Formats: sequence, C-alpha cells, structure tokens
Amino acid sequence: MSIWRFADLIAPVPEEARITLGEGETPLLRSQRIGPSVGLQNLYFKLETGDPAGSYKDRFAAAAISAMRAAGKRRCIATSSGNAGAALAAYSAAAGIECRIAVAETAPESKLRQMLAYGAHIFRIRGFGLDPVVSRDAFHHLGIMGSRADSSLQISAYTFSPVGMTGVQTIAYELAEQLPALEHVFAPAAGGGLCVALARGFTQLSERGDLRRIPAVEVVQPEGNDTIATPLSAGEPRARDVVATTQISGLQVPNVIDGHWALTECRATGGAGHAVPDEFVWETQQRLAREEGVFAEPAGAAALAGALQAARRGKLRSDAHVVCVVTGTGFKDENSIARMIGDSTAPMIDLHELEWME
Repeated sequence: MSIWRFADLIAPVPEEARITLGEGETPLLRSQRIGPSVGLQNLYFKLETGDPAGSYKDRFAAAAISAMRAAGKRRCIATSSGNAGAALAAYSAAAGIECRIAVAETAPESKLRQMLAYGAHIFRIRGFGLDPVVSRDAFHHLGIMGSRADSSLQISAYTFSPVGMTGVQTIAYELAEQLPALEHVFAPAAGGGLCVALARGFTQLSERGDLRRIPAVEVVQPEGNDTIATPLSAGEPRARDVVATTQISGLQVPNVIDGHWALTECRATGGAGHAVPDEFVWETQQRLAREEGVFAEPAGAAALAGALQAARRGKLRSDAHVVCVVTGTGFKDENSIARMIGDSTAPMIDLHELEWME
C-alpha cells in the first residue's frame, strides 16, 4: 500500500529514493444514515483518516520527502497549521532528514505534540494563519531559509511544492478506481491545494483516456476563511485574501496561495463553492461520529457540511454519486472532542453496580 503504485502519474523519483509509510489506498465508505436522511442515495466518504500520520497530507509528504532524498537535501523547512507538519515530521524521520516547522498561531496542541514526537523542531509565529500580511511575510522568510543548499521548503501547495502535491493527486486516481460513477467530490479548502490536486488528477486520467467523465470538484470553506468558495460560485476570476476569523483548525489560511488555480480548474470540472458556518462544521463532525462511526477532526467534516448544505438547497440530485473527502482523524484536535462531548466522562462503579448498564 503506497502512492508509488501510481509512480508513472506523479513526479518522477528514483525507486531507491522513495519513502513510504503505507500511505494511500484509503477506504471508500458508503453512508449508512446521514445520506439517506437528506435524500442522498449514493453518498460516500473517502477516509483519509487511515493514513499513517492521520491525514491526507501523508501523500504530500511521501512525494516531497522522497524528492528531497533523491536530491541529497538534509533539512526540511516547512510551515503548517498541523497536518502537513505532522506528515512531514514523520516522513523526515523515516528518511533521516532534519525537520523544522513554523506553525500557525492557532494550531491545536495535539498536532504540535505529534510533530514533536517525530523529532521535529517547531515554533509558532504570532498572527500566522490569521493575518494575511504576517502570513505573506512568513512565507517569504521561510522561502529564504529553504533556498539554502542543504535545505528545501515544503508547504502543501502547488505554489511552493508542486512535486509534493502530485502525491495528493493520487486521491483522484483511487476514487476513479473505487467509484467509476462518481459525479461530485466535495473537499475542504484552506489554500486550495487539495481541490487543485483533485481537479488535476481527474483531468490527467481523462486526457489519458482512463476516465470517461470528470467529476465536479466542489470547494468547501468556512465562512470565516472564504478566499475561494464565494468567488468560485459568483463567477469571479480571482480568489481573494481575507482576515481569517474561522475557528476550524487547518482551514485558517487567509492568503490566496493556490486559490486562483482552484477557481480556474475546479470551475472547469463543473464544481462550485460552498461557504459554511463553523457551527455547522462542528455539528457535522458530531453527526459523522454518532451516525456513521467516522471520527474526523472538524476540517475533515467540512466537506460533508458543504454537501449537506448543497443537498438542502437542491444543488444535488438525489441519485447523484457524491464523495466527501474526510481529510483527517478526530485525534488531531482535542479541543473539538471536548466541544463534542462537553463534560461527559466515564463514571467509576463497583462490580455489583453493573445493573446500572441494563
């Protein structure tokens, strides 16, 4: 199990330099309860929660770190709101590469601890991931650090790391195999790279004659980080910077990054933009856990929130084949778990009190 079974479709890396931890080939799960409850007969979840470090960013890291290894680079310079950093830290550890990561101010502690567990050196930048000016300047300085002879800058976006992003395109290749009737793919967007990867992956298969119909790539963002979704639906030609106010970790990227490409390439597939409130994302996260048994972080539930909103607004046929990309596991964000369960805890009882469970 590895993205490298698609080696002929992604950026070339010599076989001896390739790193894998078993990423990819994640399951496609049919909705048992949520889909039928809103009249969607063919709703599916692409469970990226099962990747080795817990998110789809492992596909990016596998390709990016392998390319670094092939080029003889010894230091990975990265920035992340959490998942990309955890993935790069894990694959750097496997490759024997030093990893230094600048993280968003609001990155959850659980994600930071995961990076540290893999041996990464991390630091926060005040305002990073919230203020577009601070974020832009941070990218500039990190770019200088990553341009040194022994280093490479890795940010999960085509603007910065196009080689690594070809690893993310493998989600599209797998979906084409798993559900040939696929019509819509809903995916969350921060900087837009995942949505671009899906559109490019499907387009690549179509151009090779391996895909009869390109599914619509639907872009979902929190209302408080609406750089792409509304411009896409409004027919605007360019994405826009915002001041991020969303509390959905992982989807706080106030700069355009890959946004212009996302507008052009997702629009070409027939996809639209969907801006959803934070509260609806948290509600959807809880529904995924309690109605489908799928434990996702809030960003991982955002795609489904967009699909449910589209269904309620009559934007999806009841018999359409729809996939929501569940991008990361719920273990990534302890604060969201606390929000979901409140003050609930497991009571301590004596053996003779087991009658309480009846």
